Amino acid sequence: MIIWIITTGGTIEGLEYNNESEKNEATVSIESLLQEINVSFEYCIDCAFSKDSRFITPDDRALLNEKINAISSNHVLITHGTITMVETATYLGKLDINKTIVLVGSFVPGTEKNSDASFNLGYAICALQTLEKGVYIAMNGNVFSWDKVRKNVAKNRFECSS
Repeated sequence: MIIWIITTGGTIEGLEYNNESEKNEATVSIESLLQEINVSFEYCIDCAFSKDSRFITPDDRALLNEKINAISSNHVLITHGTITMVETATYLGKLDINKTIVLVGSFVPGTEKNSDASFNLGYAICALQTLEKGVYIAMNGNVFSWDKVRKNVAKNRFECSS
């Protein structure tokens, strides 16, 4: 099984800015995080775009769908900023794509010593290999279906929604 990883930027890659005129470059590569956690599975990395998720557009989400449908792998990991992760998961979930798709990110930039990036990435990869087809968010030791998740901004975590 080859895991196809599509990167979009976000805090996991060190991208965080308040407006597009302040846009910074990714400071952490998903490749370096994978090397750091010493993975032993086959994977391919494809960069869709590199943005703070506040600035992801409907066209960007359509591009993700195109990329997902163009690959032969049935296991897709999407690295994504947490601010609009639920919106992207919902968009993809409603398309009913016949693949297992997991979105993952981090609350603390991947450049920081206390980042949750490596843990979340490893956890999401494990979840991706065991979940049924569908769209999920895997964050901080939990997995949520696209249609039963919300971000609790006050507690800085994802939770089940009704």
